[in-house]
Amino acid sequence: MARSKGERGWPAPPEALPVAVVDNHTHLDSVVTWRADGWHRDGDGRAADGPAADLAAHLERAAAVGVTRMVQVGCDVEAIAWTDRVVQDHPQLLGAVAIHPNEAVRHAGVVEAAPDGLEPEEPYEVGLADAIDVVERAARGNPRIRAIGETGLDHFRAGPRGRAVQREAFRTHVALAKELGLALQIHDRDAHDEVVEVLLADGAPDRTVFHCFSGDAGLARLAVAHGWYLSFAGPVSFGANDALRDALREVPPSLLLVETDAPYLTVHPFRGRPNAPYLLPGTVRTVAEVTGRPLDDVCTALAATSEAVYGSW
Repeated sequence: MARSKGERGWPAPPEALPVAVVDNHTHLDSVVTWRADGWHRDGDGRAADGPAADLAAHLERAAAVGVTRMVQVGCDVEAIAWTDRVVQDHPQLLGAVAIHPNEAVRHAGVVEAAPDGLEPEEPYEVGLADAIDVVERAARGNPRIRAIGETGLDHFRAGPRGRAVQREAFRTHVALAKELGLALQIHDRDAHDEVVEVLLADGAPDRTVFHCFSGDAGLARLAVAHGWYLSFAGPVSFGANDALRDALREVPPSLLLVETDAPYLTVHPFRGRPNAPYLLPGTVRTVAEVTGRPLDDVCTALAATSEAVYGSW
């Protein structure tokens, strides 16, 4: 049965959390330009029509349910510029910047078939070195940018040549995070072993975060042993993801973060509808249920861990 137009829109706000938390990974540049026929970016961060709310409205909606701070992630050249600007204008926001691994492939001019079966996207005119220079300038020039990310490996959307590009781009981002003393946010899709290999060979930054953690309990135990942070998003609430919930149980509060990855990965029961930071409480409540810890305690620990990774807002 097809969804009605209303069922495609923003879900109702959830019950507010008892203690304020941080959404440690969100793409507000895309959130604010959602409308009923998809996501559309324009110059001022507003959608021309449809039910999209502007940035201020989204920040207010999130604060009303206890999501008072966020890490805005810009991982393409245009989003980096947007992130660089808005984190200076809004005290609720800190920033992370990088060239996403799939964007790195396009900047490198690689066009090849990949496991996802989709047609390869056209390469960019801007070369990869110049794109990474954009990351470095933003990270060096803005003290409210506190992380390099998301960077890493995506074996689902890259063939052999693309994977080689992603690996070198990942290593460059790792080195930059260490040089600048910033946290690192990792994108890891179908590439767990290879991501770990790079981190162990090159040396992970002191604060390394697996964004939208998708591994099993074994990978969680390995990450915990190395002091790496694991961030859980909406998929931890999906019915089929028992292995992900088993992984969550392996993570101590001091290494646990939560995120929306908005506008993607909306928490159950709103999967398939647009996501935004105000929906993070659903994931936080799932964490409390899975770990058997009081909700107040979970929220307090999440806020403290977020500050341990990114500093104060």
